[in-house]
Amino acid sequence: MTTAPTLIHADGRVLAALDVSTYSASVAEMAAWAAARLQAPLEFVNAIDRPTSAPGRQDLSGNLALGDREDLLAELTALDESRARVAQESGRRLLAQARALAAQARGIEAESRLRHGALVDTLLELEAEVRLFVIGKRGEHADFAKGHLGSNLERVVRAVHRPVLVAARSFSAPERFLIAFDNSATTRRCVEMVCASPLLAELPCHLLMVGDPSREPEGLEWAREQLSDAGFHVDVHVVAGPADAAIARHVQQHTIDLIVMGAYGHSRIRSLILGSTTTEVLRSCQVPVLLLR
Repeated sequence: MTTAPTLIHADGRVLAALDVSTYSASVAEMAAWAAARLQAPLEFVNAIDRPTSAPGRQDLSGNLALGDREDLLAELTALDESRARVAQESGRRLLAQARALAAQARGIEAESRLRHGALVDTLLELEAEVRLFVIGKRGEHADFAKGHLGSNLERVVRAVHRPVLVAARSFSAPERFLIAFDNSATTRRCVEMVCASPLLAELPCHLLMVGDPSREPEGLEWAREQLSDAGFHVDVHVVAGPADAAIARHVQQHTIDLIVMGAYGHSRIRSLILGSTTTEVLRSCQVPVLLLR
């Protein structure tokens, strides 16, 4: 079995990205749970992006007399400064609430940072010291009615190289998990990473593969042996049908609390956004998803 140091950044911290969405409490609790399981330092970050112009707002200053134009520009500048102060105060309060939650729920003394700039840029700057990222499925601007995933989620998963734990809307400590396996290099690495990390240790594992249930697909026995040797109790399942529907059905039928998937490189379980399966699982399954590569 591959040794842990080559698979995981064992000395890194858990870094949770927070915003003012309804996912913030769940992200904070999920991150505190993960930090406790990993015995890793915990940090919360709130990235304040550059303000965007309000929809439909036109620049009419060129149509105004000089004095009026200067007055308008001064008012717009003051408005931007006021919005920036509100965003900073909101971020400080959000981070303070997250630290208090981590201390109350897990006895963890977390650190926090308020950063200016795009979230992806912020996480990439901090990635060298990170073992696991935690982010909400949707952010403050996501359209819940249409089931859209947060745009930051897609950008983060595409950009970073560490595992990303995607929190669901509400938190409960996972008691059993599922690995979506297809014998690709990515999902074989997922199995090795699960075995090497204490994050899911001692939790019952469901190993799910999409294929012909009448015969054992290639690679399945290897995955089962790896997990069993690492101390996991493994239930193996081979199911037919579209992968996203099969995963969602299994999650419901077997009360799965967390899904482990590869972020890229799947065949029948294909890559995030570029394919359909991971996207549909994130949209339809109301449980956290751990994305590995």
